[in-house]
Amino acid sequence: MSPVPAVDPLSVSASLKIVTQPAGTRTVVVVSGEIDIDTEEAVRRALRLALAGSPGGLDLDLAGVGFCDCAGLNVLLSVRRLALADGKTLGVRAVSAGVERLFALTDTSSLFSHAPGPTAADGVVNAWREHSPTTHDLMEENGVSDEAEELRVEVGQLKRAMLTRPVIDLARGVLMASFGLSPEDAWSVLVDVSQHTNTKLHQLAVELVDSVNGAPLPTDLQQRISTAVAEIARPA
Repeated sequence: MSPVPAVDPLSVSASLKIVTQPAGTRTVVVVSGEIDIDTEEAVRRALRLALAGSPGGLDLDLAGVGFCDCAGLNVLLSVRRLALADGKTLGVRAVSAGVERLFALTDTSSLFSHAPGPTAADGVVNAWREHSPTTHDLMEENGVSDEAEELRVEVGQLKRAMLTRPVIDLARGVLMASFGLSPEDAWSVLVDVSQHTNTKLHQLAVELVDSVNGAPLPTDLQQRISTAVAEIARPA
């Protein structure tokens, strides 16, 4: 029986965990936690390090990723381009509901598709679909550049922004009505509270809107909102 490949933790933090496992000529990378603007560089470094040591490329397991925004998607796309440039591939073997939704909104799931690997009896997953004509090859054959791919991603990002903007605008309205703030000051309060409480802006907006319907607002958010409003109202 073949020995079980060692699992190598690349990065562990409060909101992010990355481990790698050799799988034949490829490397499986399991990511858990959040991939956003705060963790994107850590993810980028870990994936590039894993890619450098893998002859065939990477297969990502993102089933444990609870949150992934456009910053995280850009990391995946940039590492994918590095892999292709080096004659390797980057595939995704499993995704969480949040990552699946992000791929659907940005129409990028096909860029990370893979073929089924060998059965469990083979010991490791070591047969993933090599770069297929449905991705980079077709793009090259039809004269489609990386710039065109990036444009498609940007369009997807705009679609995602359009989905989150309404609730953020509602939250601004709640602050304006509650504290007599201008639209600009209400936005400043949202950003301030988001930064000081380590709460995603969209999640903060949802919490504020829900509070109007009777849902209790967490104490830390209440306190920071009061502080931010007071700071804005304070004479210069």
